[in-house]
Amino acid sequence: MALDNLIFAQCILYFLAFVFGFIAVVPLSENTEDFRGKCLLFTRGMWQNENITVSKQRFIVEEWGPESSCSFITFVGIASLILSAVQAWRLLFFLCKGHDDSIFNAFLNLVISSLVVFTVFLSSTIVTVGFNLWCDAVTEGGSMPSSCEDLQDTDLELGLDNSAFYDQFAIAQFGLWAAWLTWLGIAVMAFLKVYHNYRQEDLLDSLIHEKDLLLGRSSRHSSDSDLKTGLI
Repeated sequence: MALDNLIFAQCILYFLAFVFGFIAVVPLSENTEDFRGKCLLFTRGMWQNENITVSKQRFIVEEWGPESSCSFITFVGIASLILSAVQAWRLLFFLCKGHDDSIFNAFLNLVISSLVVFTVFLSSTIVTVGFNLWCDAVTEGGSMPSSCEDLQDTDLELGLDNSAFYDQFAIAQFGLWAAWLTWLGIAVMAFLKVYHNYRQEDLLDSLIHEKDLLLGRSSRHSSDSDLKTGLI
């Protein structure tokens, strides 16, 4: 019963990881399409007057962020999405059929979930830090009268659609950090599963050892009885 509860809890966590991964991947994909493949993260720029006679300012991008940053976090989100879906389906099958992972598979799940925890944490950090640098650039470190959220309603005249960048990355950050917490829970559950299997293995070895001792004592007792009978 305790093992079934553990498998059920793992199944729920994998389902949550799938949901949070989906929440993260969709706005990231939309932003990539809106920005025409350009990466908003770690982008540097400044506001400048269009010319000497006109006081209207325009945001000038000095250097777009590396596309590898956006590609990496999107890849991690999709990988987390697929892996969590496969694992949730597999555990649901085990739960219905009453099966369980082998000791090797349980250990392999622990290694994989630990690796996913690290990569999702790295992706979440990249999104948070990179987006904060973008907001610092478009608000000039907070000196602009408009906030980063307000500026998504302003056409930055960059030749792309910036009408939803703040909402997209706010949702993506929530999805990634929530997915990280969920995968952390999955890793803890995987460790408990490995520990449970290890204890079961120790218990089985102890029972086999006790059985051997009892059989050995029984054999010696029978030999002694036969020897006494022979002497009589």
